[in-house]
Amino acid sequence: MAVSRRQVLAGTGVVGAGIVFNGAVEHLFPGEKADATIMRRDGYGPLVADPNGLLDLPRGFRYTVLSREGEPLRSGEGPVPSRCDGMAAFPGAKDRTWLVRNHENPPSAAHRVPAVKGLTYDPAGLGGCTALEVDRSGRVHTERVAIAGTAVNCAGGPTPWNTWLTCEETEEKAGSGNYTKDHGFIFEVDPYRPDKTVPEPLTAMGRFAHEAVAVDPRDGTVYETEDAFEKPFGLFYRFLPDKPRRGFGGLRAGGRLEALRVPDVPDLSVVKEPGQVFDRVEWAPVPDPLAKKTPIRFQDFGRGGITHAQKLEGCYWGGDRVYFVSSFARKKDGSSADHFGQVWSYEPNRRRLTLVIVFGPDTRTWLPGESPDNICLAPEGGLMVCEDGGGAQHVYGVTRQREVYPMARNSNNIGTEDDPEWGEFAGVTFSPDKRTMYVNVYRPGTTFAITGPWQGR
Repeated sequence: MAVSRRQVLAGTGVVGAGIVFNGAVEHLFPGEKADATIMRRDGYGPLVADPNGLLDLPRGFRYTVLSREGEPLRSGEGPVPSRCDGMAAFPGAKDRTWLVRNHENPPSAAHRVPAVKGLTYDPAGLGGCTALEVDRSGRVHTERVAIAGTAVNCAGGPTPWNTWLTCEETEEKAGSGNYTKDHGFIFEVDPYRPDKTVPEPLTAMGRFAHEAVAVDPRDGTVYETEDAFEKPFGLFYRFLPDKPRRGFGGLRAGGRLEALRVPDVPDLSVVKEPGQVFDRVEWAPVPDPLAKKTPIRFQDFGRGGITHAQKLEGCYWGGDRVYFVSSFARKKDGSSADHFGQVWSYEPNRRRLTLVIVFGPDTRTWLPGESPDNICLAPEGGLMVCEDGGGAQHVYGVTRQREVYPMARNSNNIGTEDDPEWGEFAGVTFSPDKRTMYVNVYRPGTTFAITGPWQGR
């Protein structure tokens, strides 16, 4: 009987599946020392079943539930909202950490982000962010609304000036459903002081189905991914601010939005060879960033067209370049070719685009688990990858030696015996002191703090 990659990777106690990556995996660890502390090649050991049925971890690790959907927010503003998604950690006072957590709420969400006065963009929008202040022991000192009245807040990204850019993954306009304002924007959130957050969109950064962003710390350029579900697929953008590196509120001064154009490559899925380089790529001005009549990806970019890619998701800055991910491409959906995932890098100084890693299906290269989503750098010099697929969900680690191991498994079955279902993981991030990993489970919305021997092997 054939054994699926899920059976290989996700079996209880099975670790170190020895998956071979097709590409230069060391490029995924920018700024990390090559001789950084690495755990054993089998990761931190087998996952141990949680007697409480929430989260299975390797021996020596423990979790604390910081917050759970439906429970009262400590601020008294209402219940903890549904659908915990993207998240980032920021340094706080007294060795504490501030977490800003997205809630990807559509109109059908069970628990909206409470519409707090002064923090609400559109009263009909149920999404937004909450902020938590936590200490090393996992005690929550503050939990409150950070922004409300937005919609389908999926991912985003931190800025060099310690704010959070939260992204709406929707293109709904005022009058659609109950919405009173247009959606599909980026909003800037101050994790420390709610009175500084302005619940108004950064309109110059475009209106489309945003997924994630990354900021070049040298000049403040913001790179943005678009996760469009229908052909033509999403674009990769850069936003050139008029007042770069001005700190909180600086992006509100406006700027120029451009989309990536790779000459003679209308669809990135056709690129198959890792290491393939495209020198002197172009950036085309977006004709109508607000998409008043036509979604940006449908707009006329003139001679040469524009370059699209299916399922553009993760985006992060490392070293001197930005990395972005296409989670998969399928010909049956309209892509020009199939793959199980691509990782790209763009070097602004050289205007050079490189395919760093490609995964299957016509190679031996597999992704850890199924449908990887959020990723972050881990303290021991590897990656943590959130899984968003079917069946039991995992956080997987990837070492520099190209080994994949399970770090956590969501053991909370929220389905039925005949149709089991587990919430996906999202928003994985580490505290500034690297002692705690924070991660969300999407449904039921739960935020965990995980401690253990991260660098002690």
